[in-house]
Amino acid sequence: MKELKKLAFAQRSKVNQLYISSFLMGAVIIAQAYLIVLVVDGVFLQGQSFSWAVPFLGVLIGVLVLRSVLTYTINRTGIQMASKVKQDFRESLLKKFTTNPMQASLQGQSGKKVSVMLDAVDEVDGFFSKYIPQMILTYIVPLMLLVTIFIINPYSGLIILITAPFIPFCMILIGKVTQKKQDEQVEELTAFSGQFLDTLQGLVTLKLYGRGKEQEEKIKESSLRFREATMNVLKVAFLSSLMLEFIAMLSIALIAVEVGLRLVIYESISFFTAFLVLTIAPEFFNTLKNLGAAFHSGRGSMAATKRIKEEIDEPEQPVIWGSQSYDYSKPPELKLNQVHFQYVDDGFSLDEIDATIPSGSNVAIIGQSGSGKTTLLHLLSGLAPVTNGQIFVNGTPRSELNEEDWFSGLSYISQHPYLFAGSIADNIALGMEETVSRTQVKEAADQAGLNTVVEKLERGLDTPVGEGGRGLSGGEKQRVALARAFLKRPTLILFDEPTVGLDLETERILQSAISELSKTATVITVAHRLHTIQQADQIILLENGRVKGQGTHVDLLQESKEYRKMVSIQQGGVDE
Repeated sequence: MKELKKLAFAQRSKVNQLYISSFLMGAVIIAQAYLIVLVVDGVFLQGQSFSWAVPFLGVLIGVLVLRSVLTYTINRTGIQMASKVKQDFRESLLKKFTTNPMQASLQGQSGKKVSVMLDAVDEVDGFFSKYIPQMILTYIVPLMLLVTIFIINPYSGLIILITAPFIPFCMILIGKVTQKKQDEQVEELTAFSGQFLDTLQGLVTLKLYGRGKEQEEKIKESSLRFREATMNVLKVAFLSSLMLEFIAMLSIALIAVEVGLRLVIYESISFFTAFLVLTIAPEFFNTLKNLGAAFHSGRGSMAATKRIKEEIDEPEQPVIWGSQSYDYSKPPELKLNQVHFQYVDDGFSLDEIDATIPSGSNVAIIGQSGSGKTTLLHLLSGLAPVTNGQIFVNGTPRSELNEEDWFSGLSYISQHPYLFAGSIADNIALGMEETVSRTQVKEAADQAGLNTVVEKLERGLDTPVGEGGRGLSGGEKQRVALARAFLKRPTLILFDEPTVGLDLETERILQSAISELSKTATVITVAHRLHTIQQADQIILLENGRVKGQGTHVDLLQESKEYRKMVSIQQGGVDE
């Protein structure tokens, strides 16, 4: 809770506004009680006329309106504080995930990350929108009311001093019990939301393999666990409210007995004083009770904050960028000097990679599955960080270059390019909608071989596709990705086995498009079918994260036993 309070009180202007509003609220409550007692005493006991009371009733209405305005102001200030903190949390999480997107995608379920960013952050709201405003209100208003009661009737003030501490004591006692239950609720919510989203994403696969019913049962169990955790929290919250109500009621009853005895039996105080005490005392305890209710919101926020901080504090390997401008209009020369990469979880690593990729060259990276081809492509693209060593771009360490400039000249076409929900044209012009024309989008589509596809569609390039490119085949999605590259005209293009799983006709179209793009760019391709890269200027052979051979196709046939073995297997030969 200290961490959350620090975030709240860092917003000094909002906190000061709450203090001022709380002080005015205390004064308004006292004025309201005084005016009510004055009118009742004057009309019913002092025999004053109704016309005498009209001005006081007018002032009372004004005070009630002012109280409503102050209540609105306090609530709105709390909501603004919560909005600022939630925005900061979401920006921190987004920065965490985007600083190293490859690492973020490998760690845990995507559904859980979405749940933390949406559900857990929203759970933080109660602490700032309810607990902090009520806490500041409780710092000031009860003290003002207690001083007023002491001034008009010290005995009643003494009763309040004795009974009031039981309320915060009860809050602390119940708060310790509820903390574990709040943690369990947030964990169950995160697990349930994450599992549901991941199941939804893989629904087709689950259906095809007949595992839908089994997954349905898992979601049902997760839902029931979340329901049980929520009911446990509500049970404690209701018990807490009952206890606070009982303490407040008992305290007010003791004050009423004391005032009644002094008014009726001993006749030592006036009706005005007795009625004023009985009007102010409930306001005193209402403020404390409201703090008790807000206290549970604060406890729930603590559990959510803990989950958010765990995600933010997860060890990471950020990609380092500088501020030096980079001319991305020309094909770059890349040099890898003793490059090493190790995943955070001590998994696969690349060791001492040395290679030079000349400007405008066509380079292929090959190797068995798990040899590190895609990982090397992530390092070259800037999606993953270099643990040791350095990557030089035109003789300059890439870590000194401007990130925006670098990605402005880069295109990365993976095996499974991602398409967003929208039209085909929207997906081609992704990120460039304001700078390209419809004609340019159509030309890029034609160059990527998409014209044969869109001509068959009733709405052409305006045909909508689902999230992830649903509605298009694998080859069609690859052509959309190529169209993006033709529209962007990058000078560094990375292909990650783009022809895997495609039919020969689609592969031919893609190879033709790749050749066209290669005329004005440095091209690096992770290859699966070796016959497609035999004309490459340089082939880099990887094995278990290390370079086992470099050179042209002819060079490697002569010098590398591993390369000859791979070529022989793909040509239907016998393994040596």
